[in-house]
Amino acid sequence: MSLYNVFNIAGTGMSAQSIRLNTTASNIANANTVSSSVEQTYRARQPVFAAEMTKAATAQQGESVGVKVLGIVESQAPLNIEYSPNHPNADENGYIYKPNVNIMEEMANMISASRTYQTNVQVADAAKQMLSKTLLMGQR
Repeated sequence: MSLYNVFNIAGTGMSAQSIRLNTTASNIANANTVSSSVEQTYRARQPVFAAEMTKAATAQQGESVGVKVLGIVESQAPLNIEYSPNHPNADENGYIYKPNVNIMEEMANMISASRTYQTNVQVADAAKQMLSKTLLMGQR
């Protein structure tokens, strides 16, 4: 693997963590929304990633490897249903529906994604420094 592939790997890692951060921010922003039906209620979303391991094993010169974002899935956890007949969004039975977002999990997810993003930045920076030092060796 060439040193240039490290930039591609770190770049896809940063892109994946950026998507993870945006998804987590969306979950937190919608955590306290209320609706009057199950169909309209926001559901927590999570990105699905895959390492391109088969590509890594057969990588040819110039081929990049890294993290692939397969998509974003909605949580199948049950919604939070609350009996509140005086709420303006209550259904005909007096229930309101709240998202299945767990704020503590989302905060932990945000910290993890942020640190992983920072680690990928450090990897790219270290690769840049190594490449720069390698080029300087050729000048002597």
